[in-house]
Amino acid sequence: MRLNEEGWDEEEGVAVVSATPAPVALSPPLAASSGLQRLVVGYALTKKKVKSFLQPKLLALARKKGISFVPVDETCPLSEQGPFDIILHKGTNKEWQQVLEGYREEHPEVTVVDPPSAIQHLHNRQSMLQEVADLNLSNSYGEVCAPRQLVIMKDPSSIPAAVAKAGLTLPLVAKPLVVDGTSKSHQLSLAYVDTSLSMLDPPLVLQEFVNHGGILFKVYIVGETIWVVRRFSLPDVNDYDMENNEGIFWFPRVSCATNSAEDADIDPCISELPPRPLLENLGKELRRRLGLRLFNLDMIREHGRKDRYYVIDINYFPGYGKMPGYELVFTDFLLGLVQSKYKRRLSGS
Repeated sequence: MRLNEEGWDEEEGVAVVSATPAPVALSPPLAASSGLQRLVVGYALTKKKVKSFLQPKLLALARKKGISFVPVDETCPLSEQGPFDIILHKGTNKEWQQVLEGYREEHPEVTVVDPPSAIQHLHNRQSMLQEVADLNLSNSYGEVCAPRQLVIMKDPSSIPAAVAKAGLTLPLVAKPLVVDGTSKSHQLSLAYVDTSLSMLDPPLVLQEFVNHGGILFKVYIVGETIWVVRRFSLPDVNDYDMENNEGIFWFPRVSCATNSAEDADIDPCISELPPRPLLENLGKELRRRLGLRLFNLDMIREHGRKDRYYVIDINYFPGYGKMPGYELVFTDFLLGLVQSKYKRRLSGS
């Protein structure tokens, strides 16, 4: 991968925020794995996530670095399993989350990635983008905003009046309020006229649509490491669209890997990746505010405004297996977690 002076590989459309031209970015220096005891990582993941994440290349590299992945049986007491050094999970079951929270309190020596209470904020689109809005990030490299949005809990017939009262501008993107890992929770719909709003199915979130050249940036975060890839998104809306479209237009999950825009012939003003310093600052602040280490951002640049960006969605433990070189980044991330905890013990903090 060829990195330019900013750490971006513009030819491949994959950006790795990196201090050196290596696949691992921003991670603290890691000691040789040969000096570490064997690291046991328990995982509580769905079958689909296991297949996409625990790929042979990850397992092979993990073995070389002394890392073992062990499945967690959610039907058995967690305290009777292990011992674990780290537990990875992505469950939405409230009972299981309570089990994990209790386990964290009883076993502070085990790193649970990430705290269930922190993940909960990303399961609800009402709270998901609040930290982005509160952050109000703006520097010489640009500004990062959250789109104006409105939560509708029930009564579709009340939506037009609620939108008018909130002062939201059409068109509006409608998204399910709850993110539960199903494909349905990632479906989008677009409403051009207020008379069609009552056709929507609450509970949902309505976001003002921002023209962005039909390109979305997927910003993947693993600890202090950041990747960026381009994906096709919803096309821009013009006056003709507003005058000639009625009803609700439904879209599948528009930013999935099959919608990659890496090889497309796109205007550089639209496809240019966000500045590295801006993403470094954003990633650092959101890790601290969210209390999470594994997540990604759906980010767009307002068309015609080179320096204004919007975060429109945040996902926990996304599809890292789609990223080139993820196995190296993730194994170093796991080793770094243990090293950080070891250093804290030595310092007595």
